[in-house]
Amino acid sequence: MALNENWHIKSRSHSCSVTDRRFEDGEEFYAAIFEAPTGEEGFVRRDYCKEAWDDLLATDGSEMPFSFWKTTYEAPVHQPKEETVKKEDAESLLRRLVEEDEAHTENARFILAVMLERKKILKNTDTQRIGDTKLLLYEHRKTGDVLMIVDPEIPLDQIESVQQEIADLLAGGPAAAAAAKAGIDTRQPEQTPDTSQANASGTPGSNEPPQ
Repeated sequence: MALNENWHIKSRSHSCSVTDRRFEDGEEFYAAIFEAPTGEEGFVRRDYCKEAWDDLLATDGSEMPFSFWKTTYEAPVHQPKEETVKKEDAESLLRRLVEEDEAHTENARFILAVMLERKKILKNTDTQRIGDTKLLLYEHRKTGDVLMIVDPEIPLDQIESVQQEIADLLAGGPAAAAAAKAGIDTRQPEQTPDTSQANASGTPGSNEPPQ
């Protein structure tokens, strides 16, 4: 199900969107998702210190957010440059699919988000509905990034095929191990040689795979 809104990742701010004061490590603040202004598509994120949030609540309510929650700021940890370039794993795959926002990957995005929630990498902060669409908001526990994932309500008989789709995307790199931990088998099924055909001398035909 394709939507007109943009479901891109909403990154955490390092300062209050109202006062511009930088958050301190371990400080509690409020993350809020607003619908984009009239004439624009998608959503915008604003982060508020407690004082600014209290001021927002004291207004007439005309600027109340689509979704909000209290969270904790963690100062970013700068990794050595050589560690920042990695082969695609389950998390980076989900980020890429969210940014690309293609309708045919909706099921895969949902399964990946659930997988990462079980691994305690993502936290489900809210569930909202837009018309008939169920929207899940996930917060990355370390970076504070917010990912907006549509729940496609996958029928049980289709889950296995979606898992295989994810396994195919992850196969070949270190992410294959992550997929296995999540119960996704990336191994290709073994093929049984066909010996039903024999050549004229009675020797079973060759079943070597093509080069």
